[in-house]
Amino acid sequence: MTVTASASQAKPPLQRWLVIWAAALAAVLVLFLLQDSIPWAVNYPAGAVVPVSDWISALMGWIKSNLSWLTRSITAVLGVPLDFALNLLAKNFKIGHGADAFTLPRLSWVGVCTVAFLAGHAAGGRKLSLLVGGCFLYIALFGQWTSAMLTLALISIAVPFCILTGLFVGIWAWRKPWAERLVVSPALDLMQTIPTFAYLIPMLLLFGNSPVSAMIATAIFATPPMVRATMLGLNRVPLEIGEFSDMAGCTARQKLWRVLLPSARPTLMVGVNQVIMLALNMVIIASMIGAGGLGYDVLLALRALKVGEAMEAGLAIVALAIALDRLSQALAHKQAKGHVHQQASPGLWRRYPNLTLAIAILAVTTLLGLFVPAFAAVPKAITFTTAPLWKAAVNWVTINFFDTIEAFRVALILNVLNPLRAFCEGFPWLGAVFLLGLAGYQLSGLRLAAMVAALTAFCAITGLWEKTMATVYLCGISAFIACLIGIPMGLMAARSDRFEKVITPVIDTLQVLPSFCFIIPVVMLFRVGDVTAMIATVAFAVVPAIRYTNHGIRQVPPALIEAAKVSGCTPRQTFFRVQLPLALPEIMLGVNQTILMALAMIIICAMVGTRDLGQEVFIALSKADSGRGIVAGLAIAFIGIVADRLFSAWTAKARARLG
Repeated sequence: MTVTASASQAKPPLQRWLVIWAAALAAVLVLFLLQDSIPWAVNYPAGAVVPVSDWISALMGWIKSNLSWLTRSITAVLGVPLDFALNLLAKNFKIGHGADAFTLPRLSWVGVCTVAFLAGHAAGGRKLSLLVGGCFLYIALFGQWTSAMLTLALISIAVPFCILTGLFVGIWAWRKPWAERLVVSPALDLMQTIPTFAYLIPMLLLFGNSPVSAMIATAIFATPPMVRATMLGLNRVPLEIGEFSDMAGCTARQKLWRVLLPSARPTLMVGVNQVIMLALNMVIIASMIGAGGLGYDVLLALRALKVGEAMEAGLAIVALAIALDRLSQALAHKQAKGHVHQQASPGLWRRYPNLTLAIAILAVTTLLGLFVPAFAAVPKAITFTTAPLWKAAVNWVTINFFDTIEAFRVALILNVLNPLRAFCEGFPWLGAVFLLGLAGYQLSGLRLAAMVAALTAFCAITGLWEKTMATVYLCGISAFIACLIGIPMGLMAARSDRFEKVITPVIDTLQVLPSFCFIIPVVMLFRVGDVTAMIATVAFAVVPAIRYTNHGIRQVPPALIEAAKVSGCTPRQTFFRVQLPLALPEIMLGVNQTILMALAMIIICAMVGTRDLGQEVFIALSKADSGRGIVAGLAIAFIGIVADRLFSAWTAKARARLG
């Protein structure tokens, strides 16, 4: 009786919202049908466009004119450690001028590879040693050593800067809840949703075309995970530990640095791992403004349509990413288990044997490089290339499967992509603002509705509505297909331990691949265009859908599953009526992350011919038009924020409903 009464009470709000949504959709349809009478409601009038880009360009011009002394000073200060790292790993130290100049060699490639083996063994044993050392050896043997070391040098300076900045900002946000709510969280949302290319434009204008610009852009992009990890780690420290430190008489500073932060070390190390991976991804993209390295090699090869060279540079990026990812994960795991070095003796060798041995190996091999050229640079006799093989493989596929691939591509464009694009680009801007605002009001009230409506309206009033909807269409269909593939695979992994063991290495590999690497093989087969962008985006964004679905199903409390079995449910009924509903919020969180990753990838895919907001950013970058690029970047960020806030509100509501 109680259940029936509660059900009847729950029906009227649902029915009322169904009526409201039916009326809202009917109103938007009428708006579209009356576009000849009220065209301004469908297509935002050009005369009413707010010149935000001009204002930003003027502001950037003023900063450049009046604060150039500051930017030059920052460049000079940051250039010192960066030049040292570049000379140490990729170039040579030149001391003196003219005929009296003396050159000290960079670190020997033999020494660096040996130290990579040693670091892997110290962090995770023999298997990790072979993996990390093998990745560095692979880079050397494929002739990518100098470019890889340029990339590694930038990361080695950017990552410590990101870690320190993120740590202090995270501590500030943890201590001051108002700062976290009003300053830090909105700033992190913008930093993580603004496309990577949009960072390059102000850096290019303020700091010039140099590695320092690339390093600053990398630091800005890669800092947010460390801030979030610091806040999360400090919040997760048990209250008893803090109370014990107070009882022991610790000051506030001692409590933070000697008790709370060491207790939060496992979470902090996860943040360090994420910083490294984001920094590597950003350094590849920052090669466009003077960073050089592997990303620049990929760009040059793609522009010249040299598929083999692009693939080799891309695989070198993958090797570097896997080595750094596995090494940092192993260190995080080791910290989580509480392994620390025994400091039984004050001697450096006894306290840090691996570090001492690594320094000795680097010193000896580098000195040998002065007398034995094979130690200084990778001998060409032992390097080899697979570029001709990749080119031959592409030619073979093109000759034998061209008709099938072309038929699939054309059918997809004509029957799916073009109609969906036309629908999205023709959707009334006023109707989109109204419907998204209504969704925000239903999910979380007036505040979310106002924010969502304002961010959506920004894309229209800045004159970017058509390109915004082109981005939404391509991001939407890519995320939909990624979820269509990823959620069933996640369900299979959750129900089968054997399948999970097979799929986990695959998604781990996909997660460490830099975004460039997804474009190269697809361009080989499908050429440039929306189909290439869609396939590359699906491959890039499918990982969260699989991972979160698997995690959500496996996190259902075993007691509930046992209760369902005791009640007589079959395994199918238990799965569909207990596990799946309880895991739905987690699955939707994965959908949210899939959308955000798809949006990030779509922007990068502008380099293969898409016509959307990513193209706006690329054009602005080529013309050094800061206003145009930043406004387009904000529009992209607002798309991501709207999707994130709506899905987060839906997930929170679902969690509350499920208790």
